[in-house]
Amino acid sequence: MKRHSSSTKTYFFSALIALTVSVGVIGGQKYFSNQKEDAVALKTVEGVNGKHVLYTADKEGNITPLDFTDTSAKVLDAVVHIKATQSHSMGNAQAMPRELPDPFKQFFGDRFQMPEGGLQQQPRVGSGSGVIINEKGYIITNNHVIDNAQELEVTLHNNETYKATVIGTDPTTDLALIQIKAENLKSISLVNSDDVEVGEWVLAIGNPFSLTSTVTAGIVSAKARNININKEQFAVESFIQTDAAINPGNSGGALVNLEGNLVGINTAIASQTGSYSGYGFAVPSNIVTKVVEDLLKYGGVQRGMLGVTIRTMDGNMAKEKDMDFVKGVWIENVGENSAAEKAGIKAGDVLVKIDGIKVVTSPRLQEIVAQHRPGDQLDVTVNRNGKEVEFQVTLENADGTTDMVQIENKEVLNFLGADFENVDKKTAKKLGIDGGVKIKNLYAGQLRQQTQIRTGFIITHIDGKKVADVKDVVATLEKKEGGVMLEGVYEDAPGKKYYAFGVN
Repeated sequence: MKRHSSSTKTYFFSALIALTVSVGVIGGQKYFSNQKEDAVALKTVEGVNGKHVLYTADKEGNITPLDFTDTSAKVLDAVVHIKATQSHSMGNAQAMPRELPDPFKQFFGDRFQMPEGGLQQQPRVGSGSGVIINEKGYIITNNHVIDNAQELEVTLHNNETYKATVIGTDPTTDLALIQIKAENLKSISLVNSDDVEVGEWVLAIGNPFSLTSTVTAGIVSAKARNININKEQFAVESFIQTDAAINPGNSGGALVNLEGNLVGINTAIASQTGSYSGYGFAVPSNIVTKVVEDLLKYGGVQRGMLGVTIRTMDGNMAKEKDMDFVKGVWIENVGENSAAEKAGIKAGDVLVKIDGIKVVTSPRLQEIVAQHRPGDQLDVTVNRNGKEVEFQVTLENADGTTDMVQIENKEVLNFLGADFENVDKKTAKKLGIDGGVKIKNLYAGQLRQQTQIRTGFIITHIDGKKVADVKDVVATLEKKEGGVMLEGVYEDAPGKKYYAFGVN
């Protein structure tokens, strides 16, 4: 009974309090309603000066307040939002799960999303970032941002939108170069990423979660990081690591120093959830510069190779190999007839210096070599049985030669969204054709937008006219208007195939 009485009192007092509050509100409304409209005034001031609580030193050693506003204003106009769209299912698509498989899945959020129920005809949209690197509208981004897209739309900081064409890609570094037709564009200059120091302040600019023009700040946490996410055969991973917040949608965006110059392209995050949890990774600007130069000059990246398999040397390996510890890169194997073998390098050597630069990790060695082309000569120093020995190595391509592989890079081919190569005589004979042009790669463009064509298709005729080489394709289509009919074959499918599309 006492407990019941106590409970009753509690409810009573609660009701009394509620009633009192209600009366107070009503009374207050009556009170304020009787006052003049100007009884309550808000005081405003022109502005409030923020206090700088952090300081930094410039290159001359002068101490200055740490302020990111000038840097942000300088670079925001040069970072763009990229929307990549697949408007219909691909010609070679099989039954797919709801979410497209992606080796970058746990690091990137800007992958294509599949609607429930499997393969659909509805558009699938991916989102990422890009950096304008010159006034002609060339934009660098990540390959995984634009991969498999049929249409690319670029939105500038001022919200202007443009259709983009793909100039070229390099999956081994996860970089791609695209272009928009626009004038008076602001761009970001690239700097020597070798000069970037651990502990240096940097800003990450991009479009995380499609929140356009977002700026975050942090420091360079480490250099030459390999996180084993790129599954390409000749992948190069030597990332700049930063604690500036990078999230899904930042991929392809800018990592800049306090001068507003590009030190890297934001590419990945280390996360178990797919969102920021401490560290992000960017492709160094030196690799970016090399890839862009190659794509513009040769139409494809020219990769110079030593021809060795490597491991970072550490104390445990020294014990395993029963040798004194030496800082450097252990040469595990040397490819037969490779550039390294021709120079005299052997398995068991410890590479300690290349091109005058000390090397202590495998990613750093990869980064340095990736900045060179076939035919370039590098001075290599190895530790062999406790003694340093010098060699001169002439880098070679994947085919074991010093030749440059030129890919035709004409505007009409970029419009089509494809890389082409001439069919060799052996393949032509096997297929019973006189010759033709093979589609080596497909990007966003007319072929993907309007046809179900697959990589590997060999064009033998255009509008009934024989095609012998890539120059024939360019000459036929460069001034073409209206409908186009491609005739050709696949190596893995019987019979002739036909694809029609329109050219403006």
